[in-house]
Amino acid sequence: MDSRSSSDGLNSTPDSSSSPTSSPSSAVQRALQLIESDDQNSKLQGAQEIRRLTKTSHRCRRQLSASVGPLVSMLRVRDSAESHESALLALLNLAVKDETNKIKIVEAGALEPIISFLESQSSNLQEYAAASLLTLSASAVNKPIIGSSGAIPLLVETLRHGSPQAKVDSVMALSNLSTHPSNLTIILEAKPIPSIVTLLKPCKKSSKTAEKCCALIESLVGFDEGRTALTSEEGGVLAVIEVLENGSLQSREHAVGALLTMCQSDRCRYREAILKDGVIPGLLELTVQGTPKSQTKAHTLLHLLRDSPYPRSELQADTLENIVCNIISQIDGDDQSGKAKKMLAEMVQVSMEQSLRHLQQRALVCTPTDLPISTCTSEVSLK
Repeated sequence: MDSRSSSDGLNSTPDSSSSPTSSPSSAVQRALQLIESDDQNSKLQGAQEIRRLTKTSHRCRRQLSASVGPLVSMLRVRDSAESHESALLALLNLAVKDETNKIKIVEAGALEPIISFLESQSSNLQEYAAASLLTLSASAVNKPIIGSSGAIPLLVETLRHGSPQAKVDSVMALSNLSTHPSNLTIILEAKPIPSIVTLLKPCKKSSKTAEKCCALIESLVGFDEGRTALTSEEGGVLAVIEVLENGSLQSREHAVGALLTMCQSDRCRYREAILKDGVIPGLLELTVQGTPKSQTKAHTLLHLLRDSPYPRSELQADTLENIVCNIISQIDGDDQSGKAKKMLAEMVQVSMEQSLRHLQQRALVCTPTDLPISTCTSEVSLK
């Protein structure tokens, strides 16, 4: 099967040899003649040719757009696994990085047979169906249509019991679909979080799979049912914290966003659950090395995790150092506490060096009276 990438199905290399409006080649014309034939063997050969031609060529995807209808018809042929697989793979390649074809495939009625293939006894057909829904769900136009088609419960079921590849493609398709608000409640009703956590735990935390799992979790913990499901699942919060520590920049942003949403929704309920799994070292690192959004969220979460959520006097300013020291004093276990203290000391040193550089830069462009008195500080203040 063709290799897949992020949210759009297959990897592809644009064909720069000709523009999408060039005249169809003889190979394209022949493929169209075969797929439009009444002979099933010719159709099968045509589908295989279309798959080959569209694997890396955007030009061919445009020129073979007319084959969508006949290919969708092949999906409806009864008891013909070979026809189903060949047609699905051809449609999959046609849809990659082509918004027009994505929409055309759905409008041609492909969803019904594709969804039915998720329940197929053939692991290949199930995988191709999940990959197709992943690719088609990358289109904003298709998201609500797929959501209302009945695909979501079957994608969650595939996430539970499918092959390894089908599970990965299903969670990515669900992540794509979750960006449309009306789909979130449908996803939540299917109870996907235990299966998402099961997929997330062993996977490489810097992988695209981990990113999509955390993006989906971040969306679902916006609901009480999602938060309850995550904390009820053994190792659920810990899996998110591991992504916060070792994930890609985008994954870490989703992870800290999920934990912050939980703590903001009910601090008393979720504070201990987040603290006990050792979130502090990862949060400290994120305040320095994360994306701008991650840094802001990490600061806010650290503020919420301290002993008292209420403002303190000026003598106990809400510096990151004071907040973290307060949290560390409540953490059980020397390992977690020691690691957090060491990281805090390193952060203070980094802060001092950054502040000194900032002061030196200001000195080059400002008069002495322009310089703020408190520019150089050993504390990382909350923004």
